[in-house]
Amino acid sequence: MGEERERDIDELPKNEANYMALTPLWFLDRAALVHPNRLSLVHGAVKYTWADTYRRCRRLASALARRQIGPGHTVAVIAPNVPAAYEAHFGVPMAGAVVNCVNIRLNASTIAFLLDHSLAEVVMVDQEYFTLAEESLKIIADKKKGAFKPPLLVVIGDANCDPASLRNALNKGAMEYEKFLETGDLNFAWKPPKDEWQSIALGYTSGTTSSPKGVVLHHRGAYLMALSGALIWGLNEGATYLWTLPMFHCNGWCYTWSLAALCGTSICLRQVSAKAIFSAIANQGVTHFAAAPVVLNSIVNASPNEAILPLPRTVNVVTAGAAPPPSILAAMSRLGFRVTHTYGLSETYGPSTVCAWKPEWDALPPETQARLHARQGVRYIGLECLDVVDPKTMAPVPSDGKSIGEIVMRGNVVMKGYLKNPEANEEAFANGWYHSGDLGVKHTDGYIEVKDRAKDIIISGGENISSLEVESTLYLHPAVLEASVVARADERWGESPCAFITLKENVSKSKERELAEDIIRFCREKMPAYWVPKSVIFGPLPKTATGKVQKHLLRAKAKEMGPVKYSRL
Repeated sequence: MGEERERDIDELPKNEANYMALTPLWFLDRAALVHPNRLSLVHGAVKYTWADTYRRCRRLASALARRQIGPGHTVAVIAPNVPAAYEAHFGVPMAGAVVNCVNIRLNASTIAFLLDHSLAEVVMVDQEYFTLAEESLKIIADKKKGAFKPPLLVVIGDANCDPASLRNALNKGAMEYEKFLETGDLNFAWKPPKDEWQSIALGYTSGTTSSPKGVVLHHRGAYLMALSGALIWGLNEGATYLWTLPMFHCNGWCYTWSLAALCGTSICLRQVSAKAIFSAIANQGVTHFAAAPVVLNSIVNASPNEAILPLPRTVNVVTAGAAPPPSILAAMSRLGFRVTHTYGLSETYGPSTVCAWKPEWDALPPETQARLHARQGVRYIGLECLDVVDPKTMAPVPSDGKSIGEIVMRGNVVMKGYLKNPEANEEAFANGWYHSGDLGVKHTDGYIEVKDRAKDIIISGGENISSLEVESTLYLHPAVLEASVVARADERWGESPCAFITLKENVSKSKERELAEDIIRFCREKMPAYWVPKSVIFGPLPKTATGKVQKHLLRAKAKEMGPVKYSRL
C-alpha cells in the first residue's frame, strides 16, 4: 500500500500552466508593481523610479525588437556605471537578445576582437567612449575588407561629459539613446524565455596572455545568483547601493538584477575614487557597495581630506577578486565597514563562495579574525558543488589546511561555456567539473583557501611557496601600498620569491636600497626563511583593464634580471 502511494505521488504530471522559466526579468516587473515611486537609479541630477525604469527597459526592448534584434543576437554596451548600462541588463534580454557589457578600459584592438567575435548587432556606447568604439569598428572593417556590415551605433549622452563628444557622435551618424528609446513601445509585451537555459549575458575574460574568452551565462543562473548573492551578503530590501564595481565586470556580480529583486536604489558612480565613495556614504545614504581589494586599499589609505570619518552608519562591503591581504580586511573593519569576503570567477557569475563569519570568531584576537576572514570559505547557497581536488585523479584533498589541489565547481551557477571555443570548454569541464585553475587547500572546518594560481606557485629548493601568502606579509609593512610576488631564477634554490612593490605616497624613494633591506628584514621576522624575497623591486605594478596585476609581465621582468647569484668565497 505504501509503495502504491509513493508511486502515485511521483507520477503526478507537471502542471504546464504553472511552469515559468527562471529569469531575473521578473524582478523588474515586480519592483515596478510594489514600489513604483521608490527611486531605482540616481545619477547626478538624473533620478528614476522603479516605474520609470520598467517603462524605459520595455521601450529599449521594443526598440530592439522593431529592428529584428532578438534571440541569438548580441547587443554590446561600452559604458561606465550610468543608467543606460543598468537598463541594458533588462531591456536587452526582454527582447530575447544577449547583453555584452564591454570593459571600457580595454584598447581599440581588443574591443574590435570582442565585437567581431560576438557578432554584435547593436553597440550602445557612452559618449565619452564613442571614439574608442569608432576606432574598434574601423579595425574590423579594415580586416574584413568590405565584407563587414557595421552594427547600429547608439550613443548614450551624459550631462556630466563634454557636449562636444556627443555632437561628434551624432554628426557621424550615431543615434542618440533617448531618441532610440522613443522608437520603442513603453507598454511592450515582453515575454520570458521559453527555456531558462537560454543565454542572457556574454562577458569576456581579461585575456592577459591570449585572446579573451567569451563566457556565456544563462537566465537560470542569473536568477539564482542574483538571489543567492543577496542572501549571502545580507543585501536587504530597499538597500541603497553605490556602484563602485563596474557593471561590465561579471554583470556587476549579478547585483544589477539583485537590486531589482529587493527594490533597492542604485547610486551610479561614473568614476571611482576614495573621495567619491566617502562622499556618497555621507550625502546619499549609501548602505552597501561591492569592490575589488584594490579599491579597499585606496579607502584604507585615503588622505584626511578624502575620508569622511567616522562613518554615519555601518556600511556593508562585499569584496572579491585577488585575495585581499588580512591587513586590508582588518583596516576596513577598524574604519567601520562590515566586509564580506567572497571568491569566484566570470565563469561562475562572479563570486560563488563566501567566508561565512562564525559568531565564535568574535572572541578571537583581531589578527586571528583577519587571517580567518581572508580565506575564500564555503559555497554560495546557489552553488551546489565545490571542492579542492587532485586535478589528475579528481580525488578530494584531505581537509588538513596543507594539501594543495585545484578548486573545482559544479552546479546551476556555472557558465554554459566559452563562445566558439570547444578546446577551452573541453579543458575547463574535464571530468564533469569546472576547473578554476586556482590552487588551494581545505581546512578542517571545510573552508577553502586559495594559495595561488597554478602558474604562480614558486618552487624553491623543492618546496612550494604561495606568492599570495608572501604578498599578505608584505602588505603589513608600513611603507608598502601594493605588492606582487613572482618566481625568479635562483642559482642555489632553482627559484626564489621576487617582490615587486609600490610604495605609499608619503614614503621617501631616495633610499630604496635601505628600504629594500628593511623590507627583507621585516619578512625574516614573520615568515619561514625560504619564503623571504631574495630581491625587491620598486615601481608601479602593471595591471589589466580590470585592475588585476599582470604577473606574466612581472615574470618576464624577473627573467630579464637573470638568476639570483651568490658570492663564492
